[in-house]
Amino acid sequence: MFAIYKKELQSFFLTPFAYVATALFLFIFTNTFNNQIANIDSNTLQFTFTNVFYTAISYFILLIPILTMRTFSDERKFGTEVLLMTSPANVFQIVMAKFLANITVFIFMLACSSVFPIVTAMNGKVIASQLICAYIGFFAWGIMCIAIGMLLSSFTESSIIAAILGEIAMLALIFLDNFSQSAFISQFPKLQSVLYSFSAQPKFVYFSQGLMRLSDIVFFVSAVVVALAWTIISIEKRRLNRG
Repeated sequence: MFAIYKKELQSFFLTPFAYVATALFLFIFTNTFNNQIANIDSNTLQFTFTNVFYTAISYFILLIPILTMRTFSDERKFGTEVLLMTSPANVFQIVMAKFLANITVFIFMLACSSVFPIVTAMNGKVIASQLICAYIGFFAWGIMCIAIGMLLSSFTESSIIAAILGEIAMLALIFLDNFSQSAFISQFPKLQSVLYSFSAQPKFVYFSQGLMRLSDIVFFVSAVVVALAWTIISIEKRRLNRG
């Protein structure tokens, strides 16, 4: 498992891939941060990161499919899937190794973004509890999207198709909340309740405001577990079909 994890990390960090993705993420975060600074009326740099994270997540989800699109599709495209499936590691270990490698890149992105609250703290005031909750929520949202992106990558050998499917899925996550609150859906209270319960965006809002609810944590963890389980089933089914 560690060998696969190491191989995946090398494919990220020994190529420009991870650095380009991180640069795009920092560009999004910087632009959002600067816009929030520009809206401050006081001469004292004192604001919360609520809007920064909430706005950044809307753009950040567009990067997730780029991060995960090669996870399994490239293995099939270049014929290395056979070697992977005949390795000593089982399917669970393969999926987890790739998942952890993607998370490592994600953590690297978040670590680079820490310069913003540090600069803010040096020049003003940062509400530490709110900042920590926002980062936890951002991390929870990110790993959920990574798990979903990996699942979609396991369905096709084209990384482009995997990216497109991922973009559609990510946009659906964002707009599911708005759809559940639409006038048409509001005519069906039970359906609205079900759709709202699957909406990730309202749950992230609580994190960004410095609030952590057990139900929200359970939601993100459950989504990750389900997506990874389906990924394992998808890969295992294809392995069995190969004989």
